[in-house]
Amino acid sequence: MAKPKVFVARKMAQEALDMIADATEMELWEDELPPPRDVLLKKVQDIDGLLSLLTDKVDAELMDAAPKLKVVSNMAVGFDNIDVPEATKHGIVVGNTPGVLTETTADFAWALIMATGRRVAEGDRWTRSGKWKTWGPMILQGHDIHHATLGIVGCGRIGLEIAKRARGFDMKVLYHDTIRRKPEEEKELGLEFIPKLHDLLSKADFVTVHVPLMAETRHLISTAEFAAMKPTAVFVNSSRGPVVDQKALYQALKSGQIFAAGLDVTEVEPIPMDDPLLTLDNIILAPHIASASVATRTKMATMAAANLIAGLKGEMPPNCVNPEVLQK
Repeated sequence: MAKPKVFVARKMAQEALDMIADATEMELWEDELPPPRDVLLKKVQDIDGLLSLLTDKVDAELMDAAPKLKVVSNMAVGFDNIDVPEATKHGIVVGNTPGVLTETTADFAWALIMATGRRVAEGDRWTRSGKWKTWGPMILQGHDIHHATLGIVGCGRIGLEIAKRARGFDMKVLYHDTIRRKPEEEKELGLEFIPKLHDLLSKADFVTVHVPLMAETRHLISTAEFAAMKPTAVFVNSSRGPVVDQKALYQALKSGQIFAAGLDVTEVEPIPMDDPLLTLDNIILAPHIASASVATRTKMATMAAANLIAGLKGEMPPNCVNPEVLQK
């Protein structure tokens, strides 16, 4: 019996590729960059399964081009690159990789909080450029993390891990979440719920964002929100780039409306080299690497492989976004 055909849109952990190769007839995209749109549309024409990344747009056009497609497994927690209702309409199962990157992403958000607040990247550039001539009491002063107030925008799994780590710095932790309040976690972690986002932003010394990208969260942080922050505030985003209005962020940083920012994600990825944010010293820009630890990326890849293989067998993937497809 012929094995199902699958297309894997990028190189990943060998352990995951071995799983897929054993169960399928696999074609792997070997390039470091994602397959161009026209290539992807051609590759899916005769496949049963697709292992995609956030860089791959899986929409109605692609699904119409892939009449045999049974399952799309996204190697990511988020799946805003996939039109899930359209997939459901086509009878295509969609899988993702939730949970696995929670702590790793929280660690990286903290790396941005600390590096941005204490001007670590700026200090590295200062040293490498030969500007370090002596110890000086006014050189590269940042802001203390300990005993400061941390504002968490979106307090899901990652937000709660952020809050846990804040205890080690004796921080006051505020949170704003539109999905649900968390009274048990408030008691356990000493969190304070702030119903209005504006109020949280005005009180926090450090603001970190952890919301999914939806219509309601696109440009959630824009001109009015930056205006509400303290001039000493440090802003960090490791959720999705379009959650932040980058033009507004640039103006806030350039004018000194806020102290500094750290981004792991940008509105357009990779960030265009003519983006004005790149001209500023008071921002750290990382290339979407919050989940990039060896252990986490390997686990993400094997989870995505397991979802793909289960879907090809007509079974419920271990992590399924639209289980109703198989429950009909």
